[in-house]
Amino acid sequence: MTNDRFRNLPARTSVEEGVTTSSSSTRKLAVTWDYRCPFARNAHEHLVTALEAGAPYDVTFVPFSLNQMHLEEGEAPVFDNPARHRDIVAMLVGIVVRDRLPAQWFAVHRALFALRHDGGGDLRDEEQLRRVLDSEGVDAEYVFNEIADGWPLDTFRKEHDAAEREHAVWGVPTFIAGDRAAFVRVMTRPNGNAELAIDTIDRVTEMLEGFPELNEFKQTSIPR
Repeated sequence: MTNDRFRNLPARTSVEEGVTTSSSSTRKLAVTWDYRCPFARNAHEHLVTALEAGAPYDVTFVPFSLNQMHLEEGEAPVFDNPARHRDIVAMLVGIVVRDRLPAQWFAVHRALFALRHDGGGDLRDEEQLRRVLDSEGVDAEYVFNEIADGWPLDTFRKEHDAAEREHAVWGVPTFIAGDRAAFVRVMTRPNGNAELAIDTIDRVTEMLEGFPELNEFKQTSIPR
């Protein structure tokens, strides 16, 4: 686990089929995600690529709802509004795979981001989500039965609320290490380059943990 604040969040990930390493040199962090965000896609591709290459990270993947953060005044929370559950169904799919099928988690996590950002798909469309699951060898019927059982929605609410309450998280991807948290925009994708992925995550976490005096660092323009 990342820290006591997130003791109820499931640590999902390390090198072999989602099994967390226990080495004293393991770097512990939590990172939020919402499949809607292209910058979350970039960061999580780096994370997954690094972990697949054996990087010594103990990562807690924290679901966080951008829909919840952009409610109209007086609107019911998305977790309490059945009319909005379609908007977060891809996240529920991810939570089921993370918690029940950890051996498939990296592949499905990457594929759900790709559905939206590479394929221009609709994260609210159950049939498209089922095709993603099928393509990764996951039983879609099982996943959607688990969603119907209700626990993935409860898990989503609890983990979102914990991130917002304990670390004032407002967006994705937010990196959390110890008591420090920072929203980060990584502009690159690893494209299978494990060295780049590990270097990217190391740089982010080293700044987060080692330079607390730096509150904001934003380039005024982006090289093209």
